[in-house]
Amino acid sequence: MVRERLLDSAEAVLAEHGSQGLTLAAVATDAGVSKGGLLYHFATKDALITAMIERLIAGFDELIESFRLERPGWYTRAYVEATFAVLTTQDAEAARRRWAAVCAAATDPVLKKPFAAAQRRWLHEGLDEEPDPDLAQLVRLSADGLWEAAELDPSLLGPARLSALRERLLALVP
Repeated sequence: MVRERLLDSAEAVLAEHGSQGLTLAAVATDAGVSKGGLLYHFATKDALITAMIERLIAGFDELIESFRLERPGWYTRAYVEATFAVLTTQDAEAARRRWAAVCAAATDPVLKKPFAAAQRRWLHEGLDEEPDPDLAQLVRLSADGLWEAAELDPSLLGPARLSALRERLLALVP
């Protein structure tokens, strides 16, 4: 419970003050715990950032799994659905900011490794079960590109356009 509250506070501090403002003291203050209480859960700032990244990855994996279909090639559809669920949720801007901020905070190549490993897995998972692996990977990369565009300019793609693009991507895969 305290650990999750600390991670929530770290994301809030990061979103509000950027990676330079993400200090253990700021996170402890935001969470209403002592710095020692924070250090009990996260010995270093790097450990805190790693935990934030791992939580984001686990959450996205759970979201993908929530769209699982019991048929070959299900993963690409689920990946697209999960991506659009994040892009179109009521709190979509906050979700995108959360991802962007956590990824930006991982400036050290060691901290980027968990996210890079997840990205590789997301782009390659189940491709051997897809009727057209190249098309499946292209669809996944397209979904990633939409995510990137939405991060750079949230007003670029409104709800109707996102819905149309979602339908088009899903029409490309079985």
